[in-house]
Amino acid sequence: MNVIVSIRPATPEDTEAIFSLIQELAAFEKLEQQVTGTPDQLREHLFGDNPPYAEVFLAQQQERIVGYALFFTTYSSFRSQPGLYLEDLFVQPDSRRQGIGTALMARVAQEVEKRGYGRLEWSVLDWNHRAIAFYEKLGATVLPDWRICRVSDGPMVKLAQPVLKSQN
Repeated sequence: MNVIVSIRPATPEDTEAIFSLIQELAAFEKLEQQVTGTPDQLREHLFGDNPPYAEVFLAQQQERIVGYALFFTTYSSFRSQPGLYLEDLFVQPDSRRQGIGTALMARVAQEVEKRGYGRLEWSVLDWNHRAIAFYEKLGATVLPDWRICRVSDGPMVKLAQPVLKSQN
């Protein structure tokens, strides 16, 4: 059965649906407790008066949004070129294995090419073997020697404390 899916940029009216998909992704990754944002914050960061912090492409079957790709611009000092970082790629379980994930990835890759950027990068959980196989099938290289580092909340506040005394 061929299912017709459209891939389109998100609009402000899609914010609630995007936030719901983010919550589904967090549940799949067993990280629900880390979703501390709100739909209003998401709307402001995607569509507010300031330049957007991120962009979203949606996969839609008829009137139903079934997946999304959320990405933002990065920069490679080694390549001296911008790139895109794919923060989230998610397709609802009942819509998987229909080419929707591939279509979302292709649309993000088209955006990289359209903008003349140098690369597309993302992270994948080491236990998500199906996703790793999917990405490798698309031609991705899973980098074995790199680890993600993160500082937030209390440790961020501590890190932000001045460590050097002013010479004034």
